[in-house]
Amino acid sequence: MSVEPPPELEEKAASEPEAGAMPEKRAGAQAAGSTWLQGFGRPSVYHAAIVIFLEFFAWGLLTTPMLTGLLSFLSAPLIGALSDVWGRKPFLLGTVFFTCFPIPLMRISPWWYFAMISVSGVFSVTFSVIFAYVADVTQEHERSTAYGWVSATFAASLVSSPAIGAYLSASYGDSLVVLVATVVALLDICFILVAVPESLPEKMRPVSWGAQISWKQADPFASLKKVGKDSTVLLICITVFLSYLPEAGQYSSFFLYLRQVIGFGSVKIAAFIAMVGILSIVAQTAFLSILMRSLGNKNTVLLGLGFQMLQLAWYGFGSQAWMMWAAGTVAAMSSITFPAISALVSRNAESDQQGVAQGIITGIRGLCNGLGPALYGFIFYMFHVELTELGPKLNSNNVPLQGAVIPGPPFLFGACIVLMSFLVALFIPEYSKASGVQKHSNSSSGSLTNTPERGSDEDIEPLLQDSSIWELSSFEEPGNQCTEL
Repeated sequence: MSVEPPPELEEKAASEPEAGAMPEKRAGAQAAGSTWLQGFGRPSVYHAAIVIFLEFFAWGLLTTPMLTGLLSFLSAPLIGALSDVWGRKPFLLGTVFFTCFPIPLMRISPWWYFAMISVSGVFSVTFSVIFAYVADVTQEHERSTAYGWVSATFAASLVSSPAIGAYLSASYGDSLVVLVATVVALLDICFILVAVPESLPEKMRPVSWGAQISWKQADPFASLKKVGKDSTVLLICITVFLSYLPEAGQYSSFFLYLRQVIGFGSVKIAAFIAMVGILSIVAQTAFLSILMRSLGNKNTVLLGLGFQMLQLAWYGFGSQAWMMWAAGTVAAMSSITFPAISALVSRNAESDQQGVAQGIITGIRGLCNGLGPALYGFIFYMFHVELTELGPKLNSNNVPLQGAVIPGPPFLFGACIVLMSFLVALFIPEYSKASGVQKHSNSSSGSLTNTPERGSDEDIEPLLQDSSIWELSSFEEPGNQCTEL
């Protein structure tokens, strides 16, 4: 018995001759306007790693946190969606340029610096474009390892640059540090402009920048609407939010906590950062690939969340220096969570939706960067823990906390939030080739049984591939079920 192809496949097949009817026009337009997209060599993970390293190395020299939050939450899906249409390189260039633009303003005009750093939060979404770039140039089986290398490169920049920036500042003054950071940022921009080749295939990009494109191709809000309608997207977004919220709060207060409550000095804090950073690099390169092969993608995410819970609980109950060092080792292992989640999202997203899929995840992390510090600050305030400016000695108001049952209440509270994230992640379906086959088979049968009553929202293709499996399985007859998930 033959089955007629779905209408959308017929439309795609009918449109292909039109696309191929004008090869000369497309080739001419690409040659005229896309020479700068070529770069050096073929697009690779190394290009992405260098871009990330230079961008965050420049900011790390200044030891100044970047202000992100609601702006990046709104802009990340949009920028990611547009990169799915126009290509990755233009938006890599734009995000890095505007993110690093406030750096020289630190010495030129403090007023303009704070004004521009607030605006640059819109473009602090380089990770979403970088991870989409990596997805373009890697196969599914090697993508998690590639994401681990990119995340490890980010960790390496944060390990090395603060120490270098502190040394230059102490020896030569802050002006030299700003100058070096500006030069590194310009080097990153030049590297993208000259050396980074475009990764999005030419057939997926419009003929020219003036070509008409459908807003549906680049509408981030259509994808955001799917968060509530697509169970897989919703579960992943909740997992990311609940796991990164305490992590963002921890970054904003932990080193002040080490100094004023535990009694760490500047040398110990620098050594702590170096240890955690180096171990994170090892965890995200060597251990991540081994865990992904042996445990699978979802179980690796769960393992990373388990390490994060243990780390935060240890921070919360720890009152001695050795406890902090031990918990820092566990924190390094918890760093596998984000690249594992990004790989899970990438493997389940369509090739033309990698940017918007990673943009949603990056946007949620940006929102957590704004909410996490406020949450931790409020909990410290409720428990009368005063974290003020760094000083050489313990804060006298916080000395009794060393003998308390729970010296760090916000960290224990964060562990409880990560526990909720772990419980949510248990329900995320594991991607497999069998599920993709099932979806393909069910799509054919489902197209034959579609009724006119289905709403327009249900006609939108899900953001992730396996999100509609449960719905489509209801169309199957009892005797014709395909492979189970």
